[in-house]
Amino acid sequence: MNITTTLDGTCARIGVLGEIDFHTLPRLRAAACALPPRVTDLEWDLAGTPFMDIAGLHLLFSPDTPSPAHRTTVTGLGRQPLWLLLTASEANPAAFDLSRLLPDIAPAGFRPASR
Repeated sequence: MNITTTLDGTCARIGVLGEIDFHTLPRLRAAACALPPRVTDLEWDLAGTPFMDIAGLHLLFSPDTPSPAHRTTVTGLGRQPLWLLLTASEANPAAFDLSRLLPDIAPAGFRPASR
């Protein structure tokens, strides 16, 4: 697994090349926890991640990874990681709120205003 971190002011991007599982989870958490305190926006770039098991859910939805103060988003989702996120969200929308990670998705229960 290769992990790259790019900083731009208060924004950080962590790129992952390889699978996300419980073997790689500690390295990914360490990369997020090593971000400077000024970082408020964290983007996980998973374009190089063909497979993610439940460890990916722990990484993306754990309240202590890296900090509740970070706004966390995900880009580059491949077919299997996206399937896992959608399945988890469908099973438990409150615990796996995709609107937090994927800004273009409306929160659960969202109803557009009528015209």
